[in-house]
Amino acid sequence: MDHVGAQVKYPRILLKLSGEALLGREEYGIDADVVNSIAREIVSLHHAGVAIAVVVGGGNILRGATAAQRGMDRATADYMGMLATVMNGLALQDGIEALGVQTRVLSGIEMDKVAEPFIRRRAERHLEKGRVVLLVAGTGNPYFTTDTAAALRAVELHMDVLLKATKVEGVYDHDPLLVPTARKFSTMEYMDALNLQVQVMDATAISLLKENNLPIVVFSLAAGNIRKVVFGEQIGTLRARDVGAVLAGGK
Repeated sequence: MDHVGAQVKYPRILLKLSGEALLGREEYGIDADVVNSIAREIVSLHHAGVAIAVVVGGGNILRGATAAQRGMDRATADYMGMLATVMNGLALQDGIEALGVQTRVLSGIEMDKVAEPFIRRRAERHLEKGRVVLLVAGTGNPYFTTDTAAALRAVELHMDVLLKATKVEGVYDHDPLLVPTARKFSTMEYMDALNLQVQVMDATAISLLKENNLPIVVFSLAAGNIRKVVFGEQIGTLRARDVGAVLAGGK
């Protein structure tokens, strides 16, 4: 679907990208082709009038929780992970601005040589001016994931939806990469996500979204999917204000 003449379903979006999404064909670091592909989708949505903020993880470079499991102090490991997200944010900034769209990188920890500090009203002002806002360094605090940062920023900035792009096509009852018969949910309530302990997002983030009744769509970061979701195509797993039950995919 080319969406010519179609109506945007979500005019204000918070896009959550995992660091692993930027790996592409690489074993470590950043695949420039993936960054450029994501940048093109973001720019396309920008030209359609969508206000866009992006929270990016750092797992392609360093994941704090994993480093802590290997013996590193957890707070130190988390701060290192925050720095990894800054590198990813700068890569996305470069890709987007190469296509002629202005961006601003706002960081949860102060590093004024490369990014502005995150100030809510400043972020809102950038969005009002038509800039893509790249939110890095998580919440600026250890022990909080970038998923929680995405939920927090989406609520703070009054977004219409949180879009979480992942390696799989939605929320499943088991890891579909390990269990081929895993069942995909087309819709899911927040409490069901908490009770089933789905691995797609941590409980703190889900609880924050639930308290503020903010919709979330979980979907695969395949080419064109971000645009499809924003224009209302039914892909991935949706939790919206009008969803009242868990419906298994295909039923």
